[in-house]
Amino acid sequence: MSRSFVVLGGTGDLTGRLLLPSLARLHETGVLGDESGLLAVARDEWDRRAYREWARGRLAAHAGELPEATRDRLVGRLDFAARDVTDPDDLRAALSRVDGEPVVYLALPHTLFRPTLTALAEVGLPEGARVVVEKPFGTDRADARVLNELLHRLLPEEAVFRVDHFLAKQTVLDVLGLRFANRVFEPVWNAAHVERVDIVADETLGLEGRAGYYDRAGALRDMVQNHLLQLLAVVAMEPPLTVDASSLPARKADVLRAVRPPADVRAASVRGRYTAGTVAGRAVPAYTDEDGVDPARQTETYAELTVTVDNWRWAGVPFRLRSGKALGAARQEIVVRFRPVPHLPFLDAEPEPDVLRLSLSPDAIALEVDLNGTGDPFDLEREVLAARMAPHDLPAYALLLRELLDGDTTPSISDVEAEESWRIVEPVLAAWAAGEVPLREYPAGSGGPAGHPPPPAPARPETSA
Repeated sequence: MSRSFVVLGGTGDLTGRLLLPSLARLHETGVLGDESGLLAVARDEWDRRAYREWARGRLAAHAGELPEATRDRLVGRLDFAARDVTDPDDLRAALSRVDGEPVVYLALPHTLFRPTLTALAEVGLPEGARVVVEKPFGTDRADARVLNELLHRLLPEEAVFRVDHFLAKQTVLDVLGLRFANRVFEPVWNAAHVERVDIVADETLGLEGRAGYYDRAGALRDMVQNHLLQLLAVVAMEPPLTVDASSLPARKADVLRAVRPPADVRAASVRGRYTAGTVAGRAVPAYTDEDGVDPARQTETYAELTVTVDNWRWAGVPFRLRSGKALGAARQEIVVRFRPVPHLPFLDAEPEPDVLRLSLSPDAIALEVDLNGTGDPFDLEREVLAARMAPHDLPAYALLLRELLDGDTTPSISDVEAEESWRIVEPVLAAWAAGEVPLREYPAGSGGPAGHPPPPAPARPETSA
């Protein structure tokens, strides 16, 4: 049976910047068949022609590397309905325009998820339909629970896709292969051998015109609550029976249930906000001077949180999650730092721990180890054994769209994961809102709040293994 792709919020930034370019790539590769309908729904008083012109401009800006003929073919298939996505009658009228089993994508501000799902529940969806919900999933744990209840009224859990595009990044997928397909790593992937884990997502970008969303979210909600906790779950999970839509989310959910928020939030977290500065030669204004920002909200642009996983494998190992905007260098990586050897027979040598770095941008894996030097054979030198991954045929968003169109929810966040992630960060959010943790300032282009630099870079330039 044919499928139709229905985008609620079809004129938003997410649709223009990510969804339409991803659909164009799927169209080019043949994944998006010609029989599939494409309908955008939004409140804008446009007709089909106006929408297609807007979409053509978005594709030129964000998928310009694709042939113009490919982009034009996608544009020629787009339909548009000027409707209110929170109104049941409007939604019913919009959905009546598509054939087959609809894939309904909520490309909306998270504040509209609940009224939109309420309206969808009233309208109902046919058997075989799917619903896709963007992040952040809710505003807190109670809201996430309500959203899950609405989704379960609509569809079975296996027909729900909660998006986190970090899960489609190649290095994240490679973590599964690294751990579960290689005997050398899994025996030492535990508290007996691992000293700590850092999960970092640093950006050089500032606010970039997103004040309407970001100033009410902040770095902890925007990055840590979803993306970074998902990376923690992939790193720390127990081996699944199989990598499928039942086993993988269940093992990730087990890890998140075991994560304990810090007892002392002040000692285990850092929040900061950038001031004016220079990033890569570009002047960046202070966050509080950006259009649409309310300084009284005390919104953080830098968040750092250290948690523990209270289970047999990871007891006592700190997991530090860190993300910030307008920093001096972009860095997305998982750093696994192993414990030093218990005894070093080399004279006058200080043991350095082995360090495994899994870079998400670019996709690469590097293992820092000590080896005997090229001079004195009994001196140790730091070496880096590295491999850079060949890029996926499809970018992360297009890969996710391909999976959901195929009906595979393996790279989705489960209902349990969504609620547990909020449980973990809510005590921190409460402590920050109460002023228990000071809001530190850092200049744009710096390494973040003073005293909290990023994990150290590799000891020397990477060399291919």
